[in-house]
Amino acid sequence: MNHLLHFHPEVQAALTNGEPLVALESTVITHGLPYPSNVETAVSMETAVRAGGAIPATIAIIRGQLHVGLNRDQLEYLATRPDANAYVRKCSRRDLPLVLARGEDGATTVAGTMIVAHLAGIELFATGGIGGVHRGHPFDVSADLSELGRTPVTVVSSGAKSILDLPATREVLETNGVAVIGYQTDELPAFFSRSSGLAVDARLDTPAEAAALIIARRELGLQSGTLITAPAPAEAAMGEDEAEAAIAQATREADEHGIHGPAATPWLLRRVVELTNGRSLQANTALLQNNGRIAATVAVALAAAKNL
Repeated sequence: MNHLLHFHPEVQAALTNGEPLVALESTVITHGLPYPSNVETAVSMETAVRAGGAIPATIAIIRGQLHVGLNRDQLEYLATRPDANAYVRKCSRRDLPLVLARGEDGATTVAGTMIVAHLAGIELFATGGIGGVHRGHPFDVSADLSELGRTPVTVVSSGAKSILDLPATREVLETNGVAVIGYQTDELPAFFSRSSGLAVDARLDTPAEAAALIIARRELGLQSGTLITAPAPAEAAMGEDEAEAAIAQATREADEHGIHGPAATPWLLRRVVELTNGRSLQANTALLQNNGRIAATVAVALAAAKNL
């Protein structure tokens, strides 16, 4: 086991016993939502993973120690850090060694969580939406996309965040050799809304089918990840026109204020919440929980397949 990793006892026991596990990111706690909504969302996603039959492993760096699985005190610590943008670094591939070496606090992005999950031996990772190519800024491309092309972890999400350029993001995923799977859908979801008009590479309808795909990728020795996409629950999803109107306005305002790079995504998501009177937050919360449950059912199927 990697000596850099500090495992929650429950996660360590699950790894030792071959039980299903699902990794969870921590930027939703530090950079996604205000307190106490951030910790409530983190706990609700862990609860959804348990409801699906797996053990949750939220990943973060606390005072230079890389934790796989957090207790409630650690969740509260991250959720209540003053001015997280100044004191908690968002950690992708480039940032992990910096935060460890300097003894800082760090919250893992999709890319950062994938790296640590792979080091820990955790195949499934559930999140809301991955990063991608920013609208109007085609050279501003999230590290999530390249990480999916180089780290063999299965990410369950509701597609890329719809504040992004989804067709361009879809092209970059193809370039990186990432299989984009629709879970019980033929289209790539658009995060807040259920449809983007973009096709997936294949549709899978059961956890067993997803587990079989993961096993086939492993047997080939491929070092790329797999993206399983699931639409937001119908009762919570936003209509495409409603979501797009808010996103377009938020994107214009971000350009007017010169907000680009790492600051763009959290700013845009917060602004869309304001413009939709909280509707986008409801959709986001619902899809996070749904993705956690789906990832757990796939982890259960994968564990069962290993034990045959």
